[in-house]
Amino acid sequence: MRLEAAGLFAAGMSPPQVAKKLRISRRSAYVWHKARRTASVAIASNESFGGWTKTFADPRLCAAIVDRLTFGGNIIETGTESYRLAQTRARVEQRTAG
Repeated sequence: MRLEAAGLFAAGMSPPQVAKKLRISRRSAYVWHKARRTASVAIASNESFGGWTKTFADPRLCAAIVDRLTFGGNIIETGTESYRLAQTRARVEQRTAG
């Protein structure tokens, strides 16, 4: 039900409207609305969005995931290579060379 409420908030409904539509208390609707506005998610990836189809093989699924993650969010591109990725590549090169 909370997911349905999030969809209704995203569609522009107010907490009282959501409470009435879902037949829940106004208090619950306000709590969920506040959590939706203040909750944060951080995702780090070594791939650009265009490369995500390597992980999510279905292009429609990949597009839907990217759409949900980026809607109303902030994207920060550092333009730097991952330290962990660089270390892993160096270890692999050492093993194959030696």
